[in-house]
Amino acid sequence: MPLSEHEQRMLEQMERALYAEDPKFASTMRGSDVRARHRRRAILAVGGFIVGIVLLMSGLVVQLIPLSVGGFIVMLACAVFAVTSWRRGSAAETATPAPGGTPAAPAQRKQRPPRTSFMDRIEERWRRRRDGQQGGM
Repeated sequence: MPLSEHEQRMLEQMERALYAEDPKFASTMRGSDVRARHRRRAILAVGGFIVGIVLLMSGLVVQLIPLSVGGFIVMLACAVFAVTSWRRGSAAETATPAPGGTPAAPAQRKQRPPRTSFMDRIEERWRRRRDGQQGGM
């Protein structure tokens, strides 16, 4: 349930008062940008993945199987790390505070249509097609 305008103003006043009273505590509570941290982790994972490719290829060229296997393991670990960082970053986007420092109200967020599975969409199309043909007969 979104806050009313009066409640939002009161909350902003309380935040300003807290920041004026104890700026160090307020900046600690505000924290850093979560998305930037997860983006940085994903970029590091991509760099590690490239290092893994280099290790894999150099192991094949020099014919050192353990080096190639190590490169593959580095690639796999970095891929998992990148995917988890990306997912956490995506989840953090939905919970990121608005520019005012308060979480965005549900009405202000993008409203996505509910996801339906592929089979549900196919069944719905089939029902519409069947109903349209029966009505025309």
